[in-house]
Amino acid sequence: MKKITLLCLVLLSLYSCAEKKEKTPMQTNQEDELDKKWWKEAIVYQIYPRSFQDTDGDGVGDLKGIIERLDYVKSLGVTAVWLNPIYSSPNDDNGYDVSDYRDIMSDFGTMEDFDTMLAEMHARDIKLVMDIVVNHSSDEHPWFKESRSSRDNPYRDYYHWWPAEKGEPPYRYSLFDAEGNAWKYDEQTDAYYLHYFSQKQPDLNWENPKVRQEVYDIMKFWADKGVDGFRLDAFQFAAKDTTFPKFPDGFEKNFIQYYAVQEGLHDYLKEMNAEVFSKYDVMSVAEGAGRTLEEAHELVDADRNEINMAYAFDGVDIPKVDGYELATFKETFTKWDSAFAKKGWISIFLSNHDQARMVSRYANDSLPFRAPSAKMLNTFILSMRGTPYCYFGDELGMTNNPKLQEIEDFKDIAAINGYKKAQKQGEDMDEYMRNLRFGSRDHGRTPMQWDDSQNAGFTTGTPWLPLNPNYTTVNVQAEEENPQSVLNHFKKMTALRKNNEVLIYGDYELIQKEHKQVYAYTRSLDNQNMMVLLNFSDTEAAVGINDLHTYGDPLINNYDSFEKTGTSAVLKPYQAVILAKN
Repeated sequence: MKKITLLCLVLLSLYSCAEKKEKTPMQTNQEDELDKKWWKEAIVYQIYPRSFQDTDGDGVGDLKGIIERLDYVKSLGVTAVWLNPIYSSPNDDNGYDVSDYRDIMSDFGTMEDFDTMLAEMHARDIKLVMDIVVNHSSDEHPWFKESRSSRDNPYRDYYHWWPAEKGEPPYRYSLFDAEGNAWKYDEQTDAYYLHYFSQKQPDLNWENPKVRQEVYDIMKFWADKGVDGFRLDAFQFAAKDTTFPKFPDGFEKNFIQYYAVQEGLHDYLKEMNAEVFSKYDVMSVAEGAGRTLEEAHELVDADRNEINMAYAFDGVDIPKVDGYELATFKETFTKWDSAFAKKGWISIFLSNHDQARMVSRYANDSLPFRAPSAKMLNTFILSMRGTPYCYFGDELGMTNNPKLQEIEDFKDIAAINGYKKAQKQGEDMDEYMRNLRFGSRDHGRTPMQWDDSQNAGFTTGTPWLPLNPNYTTVNVQAEEENPQSVLNHFKKMTALRKNNEVLIYGDYELIQKEHKQVYAYTRSLDNQNMMVLLNFSDTEAAVGINDLHTYGDPLINNYDSFEKTGTSAVLKPYQAVILAKN
């Protein structure tokens, strides 16, 4: 009798365990396929170090300034910082021209400052992602100095050279050069060197295995220090056909087709993964995502063993000086989400150091719409599937700077050389300046607005770029004290995202596709469902959704009230709400 009872108990226990482990088909399809990673769940905060906090009065932000503000960064609810280049550099392109990859630019401090900053970030559970600029170096890097010294120098093949006796090299377009030509003649060895960006940024020759090993060693240097990730600047341009065939006339109008993800790039990334990424728990993201969705998958799908996530520009290319259609916005982000719904991973962002301020480009930076606009855009970024990248100052709703009016007001090499090139080619200069005032990178680089004191608490000296006059009202101190501020709304959004996996891994479905004012979508994971409603217009917008009545009160709302009755709702100008299904 005892044996039978014991057997029954064992069988009952096994049945109970099996019952607990059994999942519904939905749970099996979603929960088991999430492939959770810390970098998928990260909320990345991008810091432009020149503009964040200055501690020595020279008008330029520094590492000690970042250290001083880490408690603020932590308070935002972000979990990682992406730091723009801080390496030694002559600063032709604000640090994207590196002269020493293992040293810190004197403007920013010392390696000791860096070590302290990294330790303090980790003490606050903040990870650090470094910018790695290895499509090109500075022309003041020792490699290039050696390379240009003689044709038989061991470093000659670290860069791309074309001997003058072969005639002028086939034309290549330069993104930053006033002349527009990416070949620069160098008298010392009677040859031309290649620079896709400025003349002071010669392109590295990735066909040379010595170059590749140099780069991997540099990355290991920083990974051994404890850096948590790498963003590969302009790396989709690194592979080149070194026979330099002639391109069709006018190719520069669609240069990405000829420059991005050329043959050999995947081999370089696989090798980089084997040498570096696979040996450290680091995330990897390359600037750009190729020319097609298929190419983006080839870069980031896990079984490819290349990089972790795509950072596509389609979204930031939408805004125009004369406005844009919301339909384009919806279509773009829905296309990317659909393409990566089952495989691979993407980044979600609306601004960075290469863009003007997002509220001035995508929404409305004038009163009374600036605050709700900024909240609405932050709601979007932090409620989409993919890793969100939030640019410093956007958590305040910082705007384009009206002080940047004439070409003399701009510091960006792209703006200055672009102006010279437009003049040379006889373009409409009024139109050029109109576009520059709207979209210049300098707008996104003006100093952080900490308080309403002189220079917004950024520096005791003269800021390297002029502060936006609205800093007296749009600043951290004022917004921390205002429960309804853009800043406090941002903190609510990061908390909501971190506490609800549905906003990280959940399925995305576009609803109300044809609505001209409202971007509406749902996020669903297992039994959790959320609906996001965003009014992208400056007028009220009515929306009707069949199952709206099954959703409860807003979890997020950038206004004090939300008008919902049954299956219909009315959104105020730039209103953003997130609802959870009952």
